[in-house]
Amino acid sequence: MKILLIEDDLQICEVIQKYFTDQGTEVVRVTDGQAAMKLAESGLDGYFVVLLDIMLPGADGFTICRSIRRSSDIPVIFITARGREQDILHGYELGCDDYIVKPFLLSALYAKCSAIVKRTGKNPGSILTCGAIKLDTVRLTCYVNGHEAELTPKSFAILYYLMEHKGWVIDRDTLLDKVWGNDYFGVDRVVDNHIKRLRKALGSAGGQIHTVIGRGYKLTDK
Repeated sequence: MKILLIEDDLQICEVIQKYFTDQGTEVVRVTDGQAAMKLAESGLDGYFVVLLDIMLPGADGFTICRSIRRSSDIPVIFITARGREQDILHGYELGCDDYIVKPFLLSALYAKCSAIVKRTGKNPGSILTCGAIKLDTVRLTCYVNGHEAELTPKSFAILYYLMEHKGWVIDRDTLLDKVWGNDYFGVDRVVDNHIKRLRKALGSAGGQIHTVIGRGYKLTDK
């Protein structure tokens, strides 16, 4: 899953981000209400759940939730210290999917996010995103800035592995093993040639695949 966390308490952000990351979930955090409003207005493609505080600088969580609901049915969970009945009811009136009062158990919060994603029918494992690249692992298609990129099966397999391990330095031997199989006998130069073709196929996003001299390749958001 990819979670959008809108929370101005940096300590809470760090705790949630660490716990969710340890579970294999990416967390993007926004600490300012105005920035969150702009993000909500520009679209929330790629996110599976929004965790939203109410008391934020710039714009409060209720206003942000209202903005999200104008254009998206993405699940929204309020996480807030405001536990008054009228606040809770107002949150549900605005269209939130759950309302959690601080303090809360991280394990319970993660379980709620997972349950909501399953209930809404989204499959977090089917879409991988990194920067301008979006990979649909069910339909076996790749998109760069919304436009489909034509990839060979080997190029798709390489990109799939790099996206599953984005930010990691992956050496050539690992790519040979994971993509070509351990029964492959040949030179590791074949990896370099396929990376070159993959970069070309990705066009403007090809630069997201970085060569780490003497070590291998790394995929990043930029």
